[in-house]
Amino acid sequence: MSIIEPEDFSEAIKDEAWKKAMTEEMLMIEKNSTWESVDRPCNKPIVGVKWVYKTKLNLDGSIQKHKARLVAKGYTQKTGVDYNETFAPVARLDTIRTLIALATQKGWKLWQLDVKSAFLNGVLEEEVYVDQSDGFVVAEAEHKVYRLRKALYGLK
Repeated sequence: MSIIEPEDFSEAIKDEAWKKAMTEEMLMIEKNSTWESVDRPCNKPIVGVKWVYKTKLNLDGSIQKHKARLVAKGYTQKTGVDYNETFAPVARLDTIRTLIALATQKGWKLWQLDVKSAFLNGVLEEEVYVDQSDGFVVAEAEHKVYRLRKALYGLK
């Protein structure tokens, strides 16, 4: 069996499952107060956004869910203009190993969890503006953009 994922928004919008996945992503972004709608600034660059699609599978190969992610086109950002430094909030492997060894030594119980949309909780200090996304342009506010309060996937 072959899983075919949409290449772009125009392909995804034709399928109800992908529409639902995009709506869920937008609801999560809104729920997290990731951005606010503002008038387009004349002196600041606007970072574009695009949809990325991934089909999540169960162990038996059946479809678990369709995941749509709205990502910023961070490759358009310029060092010193749009950002000063980058940061990836990921634990180093040796830190994880040390914690597991300590837990084993102390007899602690360990749990694993996945924080849904964890990346979207990183508060931004810089002023970053992004375009409205395909399929979710606000009627009668087409000229507006979003000022990010929190990080979006793909930002530097």
